[in-house]
Amino acid sequence: MNYILKLSFIILTVHFLTGCKHNQMDIDTSSVSMEPIIFKRLDKDVFTLTPENVTQKTSEFQKKYTTFYTRYITSIVNNGGINDSLYSQSILRFISDKEMNAAYIDINKIYSDNDVELIGDEMTEAVKRFKVFFPKRKTPKQFVTFMSGFNYNVVYSDSTLGIGLDMYLGKNNAFYSMLQFPKFKTHSMNKEHIVSDAVRGWVISEFDNAEPTNNLLNHLIFYGKIFYVTDALIPNVNDSLKIGYTSAQMKYCKTFEKNLWGFFAKDNKLYENDIKLVTEYTNDGPFTGSISKECPPRIIMWLGWQIVKSYMEHNDKVTLEELMNEKDPQKILAKSKYKP
Repeated sequence: MNYILKLSFIILTVHFLTGCKHNQMDIDTSSVSMEPIIFKRLDKDVFTLTPENVTQKTSEFQKKYTTFYTRYITSIVNNGGINDSLYSQSILRFISDKEMNAAYIDINKIYSDNDVELIGDEMTEAVKRFKVFFPKRKTPKQFVTFMSGFNYNVVYSDSTLGIGLDMYLGKNNAFYSMLQFPKFKTHSMNKEHIVSDAVRGWVISEFDNAEPTNNLLNHLIFYGKIFYVTDALIPNVNDSLKIGYTSAQMKYCKTFEKNLWGFFAKDNKLYENDIKLVTEYTNDGPFTGSISKECPPRIIMWLGWQIVKSYMEHNDKVTLEELMNEKDPQKILAKSKYKP
């Protein structure tokens, strides 16, 4: 009897030890030393410009925002450059425009300084986690909110991570209707999606997909890695926010995961490099028509996400840095042992 009890204890112990794999997502950031992230409010600053102070303020903005202010003027609001002879007229015309003023009022209604501070708190934790997972990589030097004229959600340039708050005014905002933004786009243009969009945009910029092979498999694994790193940086954010799907779309993916994988696995679809085909499964839209009207857009990204999760589960000694440095998508697919 004692032998049987002892044997049972040994078996249970072995099961316990082999069943408890280290979860590398479970990290402690308390030892990471960094100042809390505070977003600079370029959206507010630019609306303080007047014909009388534009020269002085421009000089101040160049010091405060460094080269990003030039980038903002040149590329985001498309008003030429700071050294352009029409710079003052252009930027003053931008902020005095009736619609831009109305949009700015909406921004201030929705985003108090406290709201922006809370976004900074979430980004602080995300950057801390990045520093743990990628200790040799650089992180953004400054964080900025701006008014984009309804052109940009997230910008990562000149070591600056910028968020266009006018692109997050809520799906029912009158400007979005006036601009005829489609519903599949506006459903995620709200406060809840800011952090996930910002983190994902930063990660995509950090790990640019510059591989010469432009087939579906390359995109599948690249975006799978992007979403896996996004998981690592903001683990408490709902998956639907990370990928911009509705709850119904997430349910569809889970319900038909096996069918979706079968669709792409057969007939060597993953090795297709026809640009129209690649675009069909990676671009945004209301749905993926060649599969069904219920199938979400960018479906190859969601599927790649599941494959990379499986890869990391089956290769738990692979670090995130090693994952992102692995340039062979076929190797990741094979070692993922993905079987939905």
